[in-house]
Amino acid sequence: MALDGAFLRTIKNEIEAVAIGSRIDKIQQPSREELIFQLRGRGFSGKLLLSAGADSPRIHFTERAIESPKTPPMFCMFLRKHLLGAKLTAVRQLGMDRVLYLDFEATDELGDRKEITVAVEIMGRHSNIIVICGGKVMDSIKRVDSEMSSVRPVLPGLAYVVPPQQGKLQLLEADNEEVKNAILAAKGADLCKAIQNALEGFSSVLAREAVAYAVKGQDADKNTLTDSAWQRLGFFFDRLRNALQGGECQFTIVFDKEMKPREFSFIDISQYGALMLSRRYESASALLDVFYYERVRLERMKQRSNDLLRMLINTTERLSRKLALQKEELSQCGERDTLKKYGDLLSANFWRMKKGDTSVILEDFYDENREISVPLDPALSPVDNAQKYYKEYRKAATAEKMLRQLIEQGTEELAYIDSVFDAVSRTEGESELLEIRQELSEQGYLKNYKNKNKLLKAQPPLKYRTSDGYLLWCGRNNKQNDKLTLREAKPWDIWFHTQGFAGSHVILVTEGKTLDELPDRTVEEAAMVAAYNSKARDAALVPVDYTQARNVRKPGGAKPGMVIFDHYFTLYTTPDEEKVSALAGNAASD
Repeated sequence: MALDGAFLRTIKNEIEAVAIGSRIDKIQQPSREELIFQLRGRGFSGKLLLSAGADSPRIHFTERAIESPKTPPMFCMFLRKHLLGAKLTAVRQLGMDRVLYLDFEATDELGDRKEITVAVEIMGRHSNIIVICGGKVMDSIKRVDSEMSSVRPVLPGLAYVVPPQQGKLQLLEADNEEVKNAILAAKGADLCKAIQNALEGFSSVLAREAVAYAVKGQDADKNTLTDSAWQRLGFFFDRLRNALQGGECQFTIVFDKEMKPREFSFIDISQYGALMLSRRYESASALLDVFYYERVRLERMKQRSNDLLRMLINTTERLSRKLALQKEELSQCGERDTLKKYGDLLSANFWRMKKGDTSVILEDFYDENREISVPLDPALSPVDNAQKYYKEYRKAATAEKMLRQLIEQGTEELAYIDSVFDAVSRTEGESELLEIRQELSEQGYLKNYKNKNKLLKAQPPLKYRTSDGYLLWCGRNNKQNDKLTLREAKPWDIWFHTQGFAGSHVILVTEGKTLDELPDRTVEEAAMVAAYNSKARDAALVPVDYTQARNVRKPGGAKPGMVIFDHYFTLYTTPDEEKVSALAGNAASD
């Protein structure tokens, strides 16, 4: 679902409660449509994320470490020029619409004070972040010219025009009787649709929750609603008013059975019953951080790694076609024993053939002397026909041996490309992509690649700490996997990797303890970290192999990340993002 005006009010309340009077200390632009304002004030420090992405427009505080490109975009430079050091003086919402205004007190080059407003418009594909001063647009993250919109162009120098209003009733400015009349006057008989048409800032999930509370399984026709149903609906609206005016909220996300987030709200969502699972969060920002993070991370990395992903997909398709052809040729080589048998039968029966014969009927002494027809080349003598079959047999045997080697090499290469693709899909910053590009260049997949970002700092391995206090290290890419497993892990440390899926190497630092001395919970948590940091992240039950690091070795000439191992055990686990995040949080506090 999209962030609605009612939920945006809780964000406004949250920003007002902690950030008024703070100053912008740092501005980042992680992607084309995202901004991060680092705010600092007396007793407060936080990162405010603003996004105008079509599928994830929002504004909230974030705890995530989001890496920005080494060279900031022009819009980011513009904001740094005008807003660095500016003080947040007010947060305003356009009624209950999905528009939030951040008012800043800034100082220009001459030292004069001026008021600059950042408008965050959350409107699907029309979402935008607009910088306004003196009623005019200074710039925006998305420029809209007259060809794109004749109604409301957004360009530097033009007057800022408020988004068109729909004339709906505002819940905070109306009593329940007025709300009832507005619902009855709205188009359509369906109560859910009528609520959305009558009240500003109501999403479908909020309207459905109101209906579920009011009618309790009865007919949801607004024209046949009983007095008691209207009373329950009024009580529900009173609860909403209290929450939106700074009262207690129940920030809730509902997940489907595959643990994919589906809906969120600032109240408890009970309309799905047992069909979905719900979780509560301590704040609106914490909720949005969870709901949007994975989706936005994938989109951000897709923007930065389009060329890399295209190359990996093309390489995978090429290798798959090549392997299919080689396997088909190998299946044809399976007839080589028949070729040898024909040669043997002809050699034992030269006297029964003459040049010019196209075939001969012989007794097959390999099959209880049953009669068999052997094709002949009429242009060859009996001896030459036999030699021809022997020659084709030797050729097929040689081809089979070579094809098996080529198929083995191709399968290993395909697994390597799959592991790189998995690593790219889980990257969180430019430096991780840079390491992967360097690795592919060294392996010959990226031709004429030159590292133009040598000063970009490489990221350390991912760090986790189990509930029992044991340290876990997790490689971000294949080269880091090799370094962790083959160089940094002690022989008695435990190595984890998903079985049959591309993924990271995970090292459990045992501090000299044997596997039998480790708590079962620690081993299970390490396996979960390995499953989560793999291609099987979304699977229900993932097999994870584990063994002592001494049992893991790298074959000669193997590609980065490719290892063999023995004396291992297998544990089945279900990846859980919340639990893995908690383990990462344990390590962050070190």
